[in-house]
Amino acid sequence: MTDAKRVLVLWDIDRTLLYVGDIDRQVYRETFAEVVGRPAERLPARGTGVTMPRAIRSLLLDNNVPEPEIPRLLPRMVELLPQHLAAHTSDLREQGILLPGAVAALRAVHAQPDYLPTVVTGNLKPNALLKLQAFDLTRFLDTEIGGYSSDNDHRPALVGVAQQRAQATYGTTFHQANTVIIGDSLEDVRTGIEGGVPVIGVVSGKTSAEELRSAGANVVLESLEDVTRLLDTITAVTAS
Repeated sequence: MTDAKRVLVLWDIDRTLLYVGDIDRQVYRETFAEVVGRPAERLPARGTGVTMPRAIRSLLLDNNVPEPEIPRLLPRMVELLPQHLAAHTSDLREQGILLPGAVAALRAVHAQPDYLPTVVTGNLKPNALLKLQAFDLTRFLDTEIGGYSSDNDHRPALVGVAQQRAQATYGTTFHQANTVIIGDSLEDVRTGIEGGVPVIGVVSGKTSAEELRSAGANVVLESLEDVTRLLDTITAVTAS
């Protein structure tokens, strides 16, 4: 692998590679009830891509938890959320789905000798790994160099986290010309813009192609099924 050709490919997870239905929301319900001691009446919005710590903060505030209580309750929920998701491992496998083209796309990117595929995700790292492992996707990713909301609740900062980890592991400096995000949400696009890297939008979630383009995605794909186009697009957006 030559230094000049290395490309850091940052995959989003939820609604880009896989979809776990209501499992995440059930985990929020269970964790909220354990920590707060009553049921949650309002849950985080679906498919936004917001980081889990920020979703938890909104969950607490939207369910009338006094703001002074947030600094005490939020870390406890961050701690417990992966434990509750782990209890749903079989549900992830049985109820979750892989999105069209995801495995072929991951395999193709992983097979490129100059590409370093990992994730940048709003998931906490344990939650991300549970989801990826449920579908046997970790074999296509170097999850140790990824960026997770366990690292920072400001998602654009996770680009730099992943770049620094990749540099420490592989000895290459990563920047705008050799890093790309692949994701489905407006938050993925914002992460790329504020994180200083190009974004390939995929119309596999709740966000339309027009919305992704308007938000600033460099290229928008209808799905991951056309693997050749995906690889050509990665080359094109990292060619500068």
